[in-house]
Order: sequence, then C-alpha cells, then structure tokens
Amino acid sequence: MFTYKIYNNIAQEGIEQLESQGFKAEKSNPDAILIRSHILTEIDLNQSLKCICRAGAGVNHIPIKAATKKGVVVFNTPGGNANAVKELVICGLLLSSRGIIQGNSFAQELADKDSKELTDLVEVNKKNFKGTELKGKTIGIIGLGAIGSLLAQSVDSLGMKIIGYDPSISIDAAWQLPKEVEKAEDLKYLLSNSDYISVHVPLADETKDLISKDVIKFIKPSAKLINLSRGAIVNNLDVLDALENNKISCFVTDFPTPEMVKRSIEFSDVILLPHLGASTKEAEINCAIMAADQASRFLKDGEIINSVNFPRVKLSRKTEYRLVIIHKDEPGVIGSITAEIASHNINIPDMINKSRDEIAITVIDLDQKPSQEIIKNLNNTSSILNVRVCE
Repeated sequence: MFTYKIYNNIAQEGIEQLESQGFKAEKSNPDAILIRSHILTEIDLNQSLKCICRAGAGVNHIPIKAATKKGVVVFNTPGGNANAVKELVICGLLLSSRGIIQGNSFAQELADKDSKELTDLVEVNKKNFKGTELKGKTIGIIGLGAIGSLLAQSVDSLGMKIIGYDPSISIDAAWQLPKEVEKAEDLKYLLSNSDYISVHVPLADETKDLISKDVIKFIKPSAKLINLSRGAIVNNLDVLDALENNKISCFVTDFPTPEMVKRSIEFSDVILLPHLGASTKEAEINCAIMAADQASRFLKDGEIINSVNFPRVKLSRKTEYRLVIIHKDEPGVIGSITAEIASHNINIPDMINKSRDEIAITVIDLDQKPSQEIIKNLNNTSSILNVRVCE
C-alpha cells in the first residue's frame, strides 16, 4: 500500500483516483506528495518520499535539485491546463484590441440615465471605444508546447497569421501545429513582425527576463504583449518604460505587481488578471487526475511520464516482480546491479535503463521475487540512491 500527502486544494477527482488504486493519506512520511502552488522546501523531502506530483505546469516552487539528489522524481502535468490558458489568451487578445473594459466602465456610469438618454449617450460615445479585429493580424507565439500549439490552432481558425518561435520544440508538439504557422529562426524576427505577442515558456535561468529592453526594442509600437506563463519571464520595469515611451501599445499579464497596478489605474494600456490562467474547474480536475495517474504508474510500475528531473521510462510488464532502482549515472552501476541479481540465480526477462544529466533509473523484471539480501546489497552500493520492489 502506498501513501500520499496533499498540499493545497487538489480536485477531489484526483484524490478519488489515488484511493481507488489503494493509496492512503499520510501526513508525516508519504510516498507521494501532490501539490499545486504550495512552496516546498528540503525539509518536506522525507526519507520515504519517492515522487512529487505538481498539478500544473510550473515547478519553480519545488526544490528540484535537492529532490534529484535524493532520488525523488518530480512530475508536472503539461497540457492539463492548456485549454484554460489558451482560452484566457484569446480573451486577452480581445480585451487588448476592442475597448471592452473601457466600454464597460463607461456603460456603468450611465446607471442614473433614463432609457432614451442612455441610448443616445451610448450611440454618441461608442466611437471612443472603437477597436480592431483579430482577423488578418499576426500573432507571435513564443513557446510551442501544449499551450502554444493549442493557441496556434485556435487563432488560425480566427483568421490570424501566426509566427512561432521555439528552438526546443518537441516532435509531438510540432505535429500539432497548423501548417500555416511560420517558423521564426530567432526571437527578433518574431517580435518585429507581430501585432500580438503571447509568451508560453517555462521559467528557467535561460528564460528569466526573456522579454526585456534588449528585445523590446524590436517590437512594433502598435503591438500588444500578453504574458500568461510566469511573471519573471517578462521584465515588468522594462515593459513599463516601453509603455511610457510608446514602444508597445498594451500589456496583458496574469501576474500583477505594484508598479503594474498603479499603471493600470492611471492608463488603459495595462490589463491585469489575478493569476487566472489555469483557474477553471475543468483544468483543476484534469491536472489532479494527471498527477494522481503519474504517481500511481510510477509507484506501481516505475513508469515515468512528464518528469522535470528524470528521463521518460516505460517498460511493459513481463513478470510479477519488478525492481525499480534510482542511481547516479556512472560507469559500472548497471554491471554491479545485474551481477548481484545473477549471483542469486535470478533471471532478468527484460530491463530498461535511462538517464538524464547525472541521474538514472533502471527498471528490471525478474522471474522470481528478490530476497531482502539483494535489496540490502544494492542499497549499500554507493552509487545507488534507492531500490524498491514492485509486485
């Protein structure tokens, strides 16, 4: 029986899926932790912990390096909230181009008018909120993963031209893109040729301040910038300077800051959302179920899908007994593992070994149950972080 601990309000559907697989809640030493936005520290990495499942995409609030050193697999759920974010981007496109917010504010000021006066004022003043259509405009999508590719499909159906930039796009994501997407060779080309720019990349050292004054200078003054990925990917102070100097026309962000709040009160060129990107019932359910499924597959079979610190691993089960061994990626480790198993006259019908950076995982199907002596000897090997039997 495996145990789990929940941080935040994980959708009940995810919890029910875990418990249907025989998992039990445990507060002190769980096998799996499921979180949304809760900030984990190294203290939370208890000795029995085997995996952390993030019901969402971003993992900058998880101590990934410390988890990796302890052999703890960190999962996220890319795509689980992709449709929710995509829909909000489309909302951002419309809000930034049609004077909707300003028009709504004006209409609310007419509460004391009678029907005729209200109608007359609406007709006289509607010209002040005239916008532009999305059809025929060009959108630049930075990052063509689950969200970016979905967005490309939707804006293509709206008649927009699309420029995409993603130097590390996966084959699966590439297949999801409409054939009309123009692939930019560099960020400068995308920025200088787009009417709308939407950012969809994970936060990492190389993406922090990706949109800063160094590249804002390439953006057309009439362009609108949308950030629903992570706040630190866009340098807000540089964007404020660009707005002040008419170098971009509008900024839509899901990550308010004091400076942006002040600007949005004084001017209509900043649209603030209170981190609503994945805030739909459907997205929360999707992510919770994905996280629960990943925990179950890994703990029961050693299968790894959507990990941010371990390689993808999938091996069809050949026998009743399976060893899952997490170890350093060093010469001789595989040999010492198989030698230990062979010394006890146990056959290996199938196995797989995968590595990522300095960490590796080996999954081995055995024709009989390994003894505690085998487990003890493997655990005492300096390069091996943990060993467990799946049966």
